[in-house]
Amino acid sequence: MKTKMFLEMSDVKQIAAAAEAEALRNQWAVTIAIVDDGGHLLWLQRLDGAPALTAHIAPAKAHTAALGRRESKAYEDIVNGGRTAFLSVPAVDGLLEGAVPILKDGLCLGAVGVSGVKSSEDAQIARAGIAALAL
Repeated sequence: MKTKMFLEMSDVKQIAAAAEAEALRNQWAVTIAIVDDGGHLLWLQRLDGAPALTAHIAPAKAHTAALGRRESKAYEDIVNGGRTAFLSVPAVDGLLEGAVPILKDGLCLGAVGVSGVKSSEDAQIARAGIAALAL
């Protein structure tokens, strides 16, 4: 039997703090969502001024990145590339750039999804959060 790594709450708080710091440094009002490897929500933080809709989008993006074990941008690119049938994939709603999986030793521990600014900026915030773990 193998041992499975997982995110502890201290990891989640560290990711969230670093992501929040990146957002605040740039004066971006966003929602930050952190999920486990199964896409289950561990953290949701809506910064002051972030639109209410972002609280739905960020977790959906994170869910998609965790289940797919790749950045959510990959799925946006698939759809934008003309494969619109991909929109029918079950249980996948966050097909927009802005979520990054948390990978360690080739395994996915979860993902960070962000919504509220340009998609590339959302991804920047997610990466900053993950970088705090120094994996």
